[in-house]
Amino acid sequence: MQASPAGQRMSDHIGAKLLYPAFPDSASCLIGDKGYDSDEFRAALEAKGITPCIPPRKGRNFPASFSKTLYKQRHRVENMFGRLKDWRRVATRYDRCAHTFFSAICIAAIVIWWI
Repeated sequence: MQASPAGQRMSDHIGAKLLYPAFPDSASCLIGDKGYDSDEFRAALEAKGITPCIPPRKGRNFPASFSKTLYKQRHRVENMFGRLKDWRRVATRYDRCAHTFFSAICIAAIVIWWI
């Protein structure tokens, strides 16, 4: 069995490097999990004026500070995606066109939260 060079060991902040230019200037805070904990990622956020709310990894020599009360709100976003993925059409992305897929997400959101 051949292991991939990155695979499961690859940290999330490495993939987030592609998103650095797209970070909005209007955002005040970014909530992330421990996979985004790196000095490079924190510096990129702070350069844009975004306050990182990322808990430090367990083995970090100098643990960074974060707001525990703000981080606890992260579960709301996670729960929203979990509820949307209960809809098979959304989870497997049956639709070819982006506008049709977005319409399916809107219908699922209306049924989940409004009805």
